[in-house]
Amino acid sequence: MENAKHKVAWVGMGRMGYPMAERLAKAGVDLSVWNRTKSKAEPLGAHGARIVDTLPELASADIVFTMVSTGKDLEQVYFGANGIASGANGSFPGIFVDCSSIGVDQSADLRARLAERGAKLIAAPVSGNGKCVKAGKLSSVASGPKDVYEIVEPYLQTIAGNGVSYVGEGELARFCKIAHNVLLGVVTQNLIEITLMAEKAGVPRHAFLSFINDSVMGSIFTRYKTPALVNLDWTTTFTPALLRKDLDLGLQAARELGVSVPVTAATREALQMHFGAAQLQPDPAAYLEKDFSALMETMALAAGMKLESENRQVASGLEIPG
Repeated sequence: MENAKHKVAWVGMGRMGYPMAERLAKAGVDLSVWNRTKSKAEPLGAHGARIVDTLPELASADIVFTMVSTGKDLEQVYFGANGIASGANGSFPGIFVDCSSIGVDQSADLRARLAERGAKLIAAPVSGNGKCVKAGKLSSVASGPKDVYEIVEPYLQTIAGNGVSYVGEGELARFCKIAHNVLLGVVTQNLIEITLMAEKAGVPRHAFLSFINDSVMGSIFTRYKTPALVNLDWTTTFTPALLRKDLDLGLQAARELGVSVPVTAATREALQMHFGAAQLQPDPAAYLEKDFSALMETMALAAGMKLESENRQVASGLEIPG
């Protein structure tokens, strides 16, 4: 990466965090990495990243990126007893960039607490999954001080191959991400419904989804979810619990802003059916760790249908050339 002149730290090596940090490491960024399970971060050492044992070791970085599951996790990373701000080495980063999906109020609180220490926060949640990151099709939305955003933009552009949208000050990016994930839930629910309707009428899933993907209604998302829906592959990209959390955040934001969102409310209730149906599984907890698109099985049950994999190779649109 040209002109990479900052010491950058990264926290979080989950399904999204690892490939995102990997893009920075492969671009030649001066990168230090921490993860609760150190072994998950160690492969990045082959790309020049420095793997640290404790969060306070990242306090000397210029910019800290985070990609964690919840606002509570983020608070612990920043301000926990063994967090970056614990003061173990007397220094403190000046810029934090959070790519996680958290609530607006949580983000505002963390921003204020960082400001008390002289640090700035850029909220930069992303759109896509791990395969999108690797294929260069991840996108990001960012908000916070414009001058600080301009400093971190080259790094965000390296991570998000599909582009970064700066939307303004404060927590505006959080609203955008919440709205995005509401759309994710609504589109998934309706895509499952119409696919089952077509299948029950006699149309193979792969044929119907090929038509949708090539139509004006197709998208990167409908295309990359097609292999899962065709072959009933529930390899986890995003769990039902995380989607439910985001739908709840969307409903909360809509109530506070006085916006009516009946379709969102209906989608939230449809998703709740999946949590109930999971109790019929031999291991409900394990079943709910499968991808959220397994909701298709719940909706098929409601339609009196028994699904079978079509065992058909279909393109996801995320294939990496070469």
